[in-house]
Amino acid sequence: MIFEKAKRLFPGGVNSPARALKHLPAPLVARGASGPYLYTDRGNLIDYCMAFGAVILGHAHPKVKRAVEEQLERGWIYALLTEEEVIYAEKIRAHVPSVEKMRIVNSGTEATMNAIRLARGYTRRDVVIKFDGNFHGSHDYVLVKAGSGAATWGVPTSAGIPQDVVKLTAVVPYNDVDAFIKAVRETGDRLAAVIAEPIAGNYGLIIPDREFIKTLREETEKVGALLIFDEIITGFRVGLSGAQGYFGVKPDLTTLGKVVGGGFPIGIFGGRADVMDLVTPSGPVYNAGTFNAHPVSIAAGLAVITELETGEPYRVANQAAEKLAKGLEDIASRAGFEVVVKQLASMFQLYFKKGDVKTPQDVRESNEKLYLKLHEIAIKHGVYLTPSQYEVNFTSAAHTPDVVEQTLAALEQSFKELKREAT
Repeated sequence: MIFEKAKRLFPGGVNSPARALKHLPAPLVARGASGPYLYTDRGNLIDYCMAFGAVILGHAHPKVKRAVEEQLERGWIYALLTEEEVIYAEKIRAHVPSVEKMRIVNSGTEATMNAIRLARGYTRRDVVIKFDGNFHGSHDYVLVKAGSGAATWGVPTSAGIPQDVVKLTAVVPYNDVDAFIKAVRETGDRLAAVIAEPIAGNYGLIIPDREFIKTLREETEKVGALLIFDEIITGFRVGLSGAQGYFGVKPDLTTLGKVVGGGFPIGIFGGRADVMDLVTPSGPVYNAGTFNAHPVSIAAGLAVITELETGEPYRVANQAAEKLAKGLEDIASRAGFEVVVKQLASMFQLYFKKGDVKTPQDVRESNEKLYLKLHEIAIKHGVYLTPSQYEVNFTSAAHTPDVVEQTLAALEQSFKELKREAT
């Protein structure tokens, strides 16, 4: 069995913990993917994880494949400047005007790590505010959880992170204006930056109030701190201008990833030119990487952005998510379950709970066991939902109306089975 071999080679048998699927006897093993489908050792599944949001056109999209093949014919690594990365960056800047200059790296973790380093270098301050329920990668300064109280100094969420490191990170409740203002006041002139997911996509889907996002901008400007929007998920997912376009709020720095790599490794941190000019070799804030702006990732990302510019992928993907969200509410209700379904653009998530979901605490109050059981049952009916209520489901341009109808029929059967098991 592949998983038994994998356990002898990889910690926990996987190379990223989200793939472990501990509520199942064994993780899924991928055989391939095309359009909206994953081909696995458990059969062919309609995919709503979509590589945790990295895929927006559908798996193995022919235009992306062609762009990658053409790049491979020319070569795939030079460690030199290329014309393609300039064209790519011009497109990014055209759609996200706050990103006046950028550095292209290899992952979202690299992007947020460097954005925080740059903010500290620019402001010459040391404290960063982040928010409960926001995930910014797996580096030391952001692997932090909150303690008790409205705004608390961080507690490491991973072994190997010294307390002295995370004590420079304050954790504040997400979507809580008063707690944020209080934290800014308490931090004072030590505040280098505030980093936030403008739409939270790593604790389920939490859509914040516009007042909260507006306050992030106003308060950071007052105290001379930088505002960092982590748009690894939302960038080019909720539209060409991302969440900052959706809210009409301009951050100082932005991080991008996932969609803009076309399914290949990428990360970007960028923003105001005067800030970005502090990055090496222009300035003293160090960043380097052999694989930065990798030609294959650039080729794939350029193909995706060019296709998104037509608007058609957004139309199909967004309509699919909207119909699925409404359909899930109806199916769950008829099966006798109280649920909340949140949806924005091509993102949606289901919670087994009463009321609304506006904060991470609301997510924690949801019935996670029911969600995981639904996930397990849905696989048997040919649907792969995102494997945790703390993740988000994504649609793509390959989730056509026929695929959506097939999905809803499968989920109706899944809820009926869930009802039998729950009673």
